[in-house]
This record gives sequence, C-alpha cells and structure tokens, in this order.
Amino acid sequence: MQPVADAAVTDFPREIAIGDLLGFLEKVTAATSVENVWTELTATMARHGFDRLIYGFTRFRTARSLGDPDDHLILTNHDRAYTDRFVGERLYQQAPMIRWAANNTGSCSWSWIEDQAEKLTAAELRVVEYNRQMGVVAGYSISFPALSQRARGVLALTAREGLTQDEADAIWDRHGGALQQMATVAHLKITTLPHSGGRRPLTDRQREVLEWVGDGKTTQDIALLLGLTPATVEKHLRLAREALDVETTAQAVLKASFQNQIFVLRPRGSGF
Repeated sequence: MQPVADAAVTDFPREIAIGDLLGFLEKVTAATSVENVWTELTATMARHGFDRLIYGFTRFRTARSLGDPDDHLILTNHDRAYTDRFVGERLYQQAPMIRWAANNTGSCSWSWIEDQAEKLTAAELRVVEYNRQMGVVAGYSISFPALSQRARGVLALTAREGLTQDEADAIWDRHGGALQQMATVAHLKITTLPHSGGRRPLTDRQREVLEWVGDGKTTQDIALLLGLTPATVEKHLRLAREALDVETTAQAVLKASFQNQIFVLRPRGSGF
C-alpha cells in the first residue's frame, strides 16, 4: 500500500472517542429492532468514511452455495440503482469478496481483488466491472466468526465516493480495529432480533401456536390451551407456513426460530 498523506482523510475523526464508542454500544445493545441497529451502524460507519453498506446473514449455506436466497437476511443503504441488480439479480453471489468471506473471518481490504486478478472467474470479473461502473470501487469487507459451518455473516463497507483504496486503507489503519469490533457487536445483536427475511412477519397468534408446537403440543392440546377449535388452530398453522414459505409445520417452527420470531420476548402488537 502506498503511503497516504493525512490530508487525504482529514474529513474523518483522527480518533474514536471512548464516549462515542460507549454510546454506540449502549444504543446497539439496547436496540429492540434490526432497523434500530442498522441505523446506528450506518451512521457510525459513514462518519468514518464508509457510507454505503451491505450486510448479509444466512444460516443455510452449504459447501457449494450460500443456500436459498429467500433465507438470507440482507440489509443495505445503497441506492436502488445499484441494489436492483447487485441484490435483486443476486450478483452478490459471484462477488470476489464473498468468496473471500466464505473461507475467512476478520477484515479484508478490497485491494485483495486486485491481488487476485489473475485468479478471478469470468463471473467474478463481471461483478467487478459492474461495481466499477456504479462507483463501488474502494472499501473493506468483514466476515464474522460463526458457531456453525452453515452460518455466515458478512458486512461490505464501500468507501465514500471519491476515496481511493489507499485512502480507505489509511482510514482502516487508524480506526479499523474499533470499527470491526463495533460491526461485530451490531452483527451479534442483529442475529438475536426478530426479522422476517423480507416477508410479512408472523401474527401474534401464529407465533403462539408455533411456540406450542415447538413445545410438543398437538393441535388438540393447543386448542384446549388457547380456547380455540382444532380447525382454528390448523388455520393459524397453515397461515404461518405460508408466511414462512415452508411446506410443513416442523419446517415452520425451525425457520421461525432461526428468524427469532418465536420464543422471544416482545411487546404485543409490535409487528414482531
């Protein structure tokens, strides 16, 4: 990496104040929704030169793929002009930094792409070219540690327009350790909060009947416990399966659990 003059990054804080760090941690750990965490994370990263983020998380990756895209949680503040293709057409699945993230944890400069230029596939090169056309040219990626081989969380931080990769590296040299730790706390918090994967969330009654199924209760048991008819319980289970886009109730319980939609404390009528 070429040395970069301090003037190149003077728009950003020289140090992350302890008060700012504690304030971020307090807000994120107290957050009650994914949206709250995302707001804090994007604002913090933007103050340090990374103003466009994409976060992705899956519990269903395999050795050969990231799994069903419908099971991914994806958050971004990129413009629709970019995400309609990169996310909507799933170009991210062929992004070089996704390959890096699948095999590594920690942070990595996007200079890795240039270092690997001769090893990139044709599909990866097309993604690199698309990113170049859309001004997504400098940044860092963070691949978070996971307890399961099937789970992976990744955060891609795009440097502010006009910054070179050397300038992004200079910012990371100064603040990268703290930024990575804040991103990791945000990631861990997000994985504990309810989300619906872009589909409509379960209703309170659908959650309730799935929780009883998860506790081993039969339809007749649940009807008795809730003062409903078995047919009404079956209706709520059917609607829950439809909302989660699964075929069986067992699959619904598992997927709702992964999405933190059941067996969690939440305000009634909160939408989650």
